[in-house]
Amino acid sequence: MDRKRAGIAATAALAPAAWGTTYLVTTQLLPDGRPLLLAALRALPAGLLLLLIGRRLPKGRWWGRAAVLGMLNIGLFFPLMFVGAYRLPGGVAATIGAIQPLLVAGFSIGVLRVRPGRRAVIAGLVGVGGVALLVLKSGARLDGVGIASMVAGISLMAMGTVLTRRWGRPEGATLLDLTGWQLLAGSVFLVPLAALVEGAPPALSAANLAGFAYLGLFGTALAYSLWFRGIEHLGAGPASFLGLINPVVATLGGLLVLGQTLTPWQVLGLLLALAAMLVGQAPTRRTPTPAPTTTPSTAAAEPPTPRPEPATAAR
Repeated sequence: MDRKRAGIAATAALAPAAWGTTYLVTTQLLPDGRPLLLAALRALPAGLLLLLIGRRLPKGRWWGRAAVLGMLNIGLFFPLMFVGAYRLPGGVAATIGAIQPLLVAGFSIGVLRVRPGRRAVIAGLVGVGGVALLVLKSGARLDGVGIASMVAGISLMAMGTVLTRRWGRPEGATLLDLTGWQLLAGSVFLVPLAALVEGAPPALSAANLAGFAYLGLFGTALAYSLWFRGIEHLGAGPASFLGLINPVVATLGGLLVLGQTLTPWQVLGLLLALAAMLVGQAPTRRTPTPAPTTTPSTAAAEPPTPRPEPATAAR
């Protein structure tokens, strides 16, 4: 990997690293039992902020595209991840989330005409195994609704990543513009849904406001911008492997903040996940069938950080 590509990958990896802190922030600073409220208040302020910065609205067909991408990457993805996080042990949810690179590779064959190499497929399988060793515990409880929600959310997120790579970025629009459009499109769905299902929001304390500010500014607006930049320059496949750092950072956060410890098997899983992430950075190759020329897109969805028990990260 050349120096420029390595630098882009390193900055893009800061996004899933930031997402790995979501569980700690949520459990320590945010209201409990309000997943839709958390999703809405995370997406809406960040989207408004980016819209104020860019001061640009979609034009023409991009109204529809922004709506589709916003629903896939934000509006549907966030609630499904929260359902999985609340109904599944953290290890099960994180292991399901680790299939993201494999799903992106599969969708890319038909949509982008990009054929994953054998090395990428093996790295994807190793990544799933590494995350499982890192976070999955024996006797983990399985819940059908939780598993279905996680698989559906990860699948929608993977398709959103591939579609935005396929559609590209409209001429004159910046990464911040496209990010803001998707966050606001998702918010249009999340805000009324949260009000309908969960009712009026509770009074927010100073700690709650600090938590929302952190998630909105750093965990969403800044993190998504860095992540989308990585998608644009690295490609959907290689960038998706960077999401493996999410459970790694979450586990390390448990070590530092919650005083948890790692077993030898968890250390092995950590090393395998990191190795898979590095191997997965190899550029993908297109199939002989020519694909329509598009500007590389900037949108991808956040890799899930499911709720851990007790030592692993989750949303």
